[in-house]
Order: sequence, then C-alpha cells, then structure tokens
Amino acid sequence: MSQKENNDIQDQLEEEPEIIFIPDEEGNEEEFEVIMKFEVDDSDKKYMMVVPVDADEESEEVYAFRYEEDGDDLQLYTIEDEEEWNIVEETFNTLMDEFNEDEEEEEESK
Repeated sequence: MSQKENNDIQDQLEEEPEIIFIPDEEGNEEEFEVIMKFEVDDSDKKYMMVVPVDADEESEEVYAFRYEEDGDDLQLYTIEDEEEWNIVEETFNTLMDEFNEDEEEEEESK
C-alpha cells in the first residue's frame, strides 16, 4: 500500500464521522457511522464499512456494503457473493492491520 493510501485511511479515521441512514426491513431508518471506504484492486467496485451509531461500545458489529455514488445519491448493495465477501473482508483486515501498525509506531516514537 502506498503512503498516500495509508494517509487517506488515517484521515478517514480522524475526520468528523460520516453518518448515513439505512432503512431496516420495516422501513425505519437506522443511523450508521462510516468507518472506512475503499476500493478493491483490479475492480471499479467501491466498498464501505459501517457500524451502528446506537450500538454499545462492546459491540464489534461491522457491516460492509458495496456502494455507488450518483451525484449526491448513494446506492448501497449488500454483498451476497461469498467470493466478493472474502475479498472485502481480507482488504478490510489488511487496512486495519496497517493502520494499527502505524498507530503503534507513532506511540513508540513519542
């Protein structure tokens, strides 16, 4: 991963949280915080990882969606293909590992 990509992820995690509303099965809109957006290599597909705003701190619930932007409109798609899910999960874990390593290096250099 390039330093620029790493800085972009760092910026995403430090900025004001991006909040989106996703309707549930009954049509009630639930609030989610976007914790990360990324593209998968060798594809034009974009993904976002979100967590429920109302979840308690101990909850490790993270949801992944493929998304497309059309102007100000955001279209979310659930990831139903197992192969696609595995790629997204692996990419997310790699990005989080790299972010955590950078955090540790910054702490050690202080």
